[in-house]
Amino acid sequence: MDKQVKKVDRVDWTLTLLLFLFFLISCAAIYSAQATDQYGQNFLVMQVFWYAVGTVIIFISMLFDSDQYRKLAWVFYGFGLLLLIVLYLAPASIAPERNGAKSWFVIDGIGSLQPSEFVKVFLVLALSRVIVSHHEKYVEEKTLITDFKLFFKLGVVTAVPFGLIMMQPDLGTGLVIISIFTGIILISGISWKIILPTYGLGASLAGVIFYLVLTNPELLEKYLRVETYQFNRIYAWLDPQGHATSSSYHLLKSLMAIGSGLISGKGFANGEVYIPEAHTDFIFSVIGEEYGFIGGSVVVGLYFLLIYHLIKTALDTTDLFNTYVCTGIISMITFHVFQNIGMTIQVLPITGIPLPFISYGGSSLMGNMFAMGLVYSMHYHHRNYLFSSENSVSTN
Repeated sequence: MDKQVKKVDRVDWTLTLLLFLFFLISCAAIYSAQATDQYGQNFLVMQVFWYAVGTVIIFISMLFDSDQYRKLAWVFYGFGLLLLIVLYLAPASIAPERNGAKSWFVIDGIGSLQPSEFVKVFLVLALSRVIVSHHEKYVEEKTLITDFKLFFKLGVVTAVPFGLIMMQPDLGTGLVIISIFTGIILISGISWKIILPTYGLGASLAGVIFYLVLTNPELLEKYLRVETYQFNRIYAWLDPQGHATSSSYHLLKSLMAIGSGLISGKGFANGEVYIPEAHTDFIFSVIGEEYGFIGGSVVVGLYFLLIYHLIKTALDTTDLFNTYVCTGIISMITFHVFQNIGMTIQVLPITGIPLPFISYGGSSLMGNMFAMGLVYSMHYHHRNYLFSSENSVSTN
């Protein structure tokens, strides 16, 4: 049997189709979001441009295989940390503060660049390398002590970018970092005797803090040096009517838009509810209003198909490094989708993270396309499957 596989057959066409559908949905939603002329800039043209850049990133990503990505993992990780440090130290002319956060570089002629969007993917590569290297070192010696060493190493690697991101501050991206860490931890092989107590303690601490936010925020302000106004998003989430003119304005407008869409929506570009910055974090509200429950369900269904495809890729590959990378990407995208859609329908508090592949944003789209490029690379360079009748397939 000829084991030579044509290059065109090694391309992940299922993923290509899904990304193309997301592209069409994104263009339609952004066009509608800016139909009210509230911006003075054509974000649709820019989104097409960023998709083109993202496509180039995918092609470049496919040039490298898993062994090369494993070797480059620390280079990417170090570069990401450098960007975050420079961002923190940069003057306001280069990295201005927006809405109380210093998260973007401003580049003339291009726009804003948010390093944390790339750092998330760089972290996935670094964590995957740590796990694989650890298991290779302790291949015949797995104990609670070695598991704790792995947990500690993964925690340190995650804590550094998490701390730098929280200094901006950017809670939404910080939560994404935690979700990536959690997803990879769950399949890392670390004993549940370590995972359960650790996360149980973390959940208990989070519960206590949430209780204090609701009952005694002054105590947190005194000992944790946080301002009570920083909890307004939680208050607005629990009582939107009580903060209708301030913190919950976006939420109430979103609920109004999605609710008015009913089953089938008002139709393309027929949205009537004004939502500030709807082309970014609240793009799902535009979809819900114009295409109703049916349109929203189609979008959610596409994300389910994407996650299913990524899970299948993670299970099929025989390269453990690829498996961990896929898991990190799955955790990242799943949290983004759940949090973004959840905040538009009051299931979760507003955190300001975009809807992957649909919300406008060059940094977000390029970061996600790089993540997809890693998946394309797995499919392109590694066509060996656990239960395949063929042991290997040449990719020359």
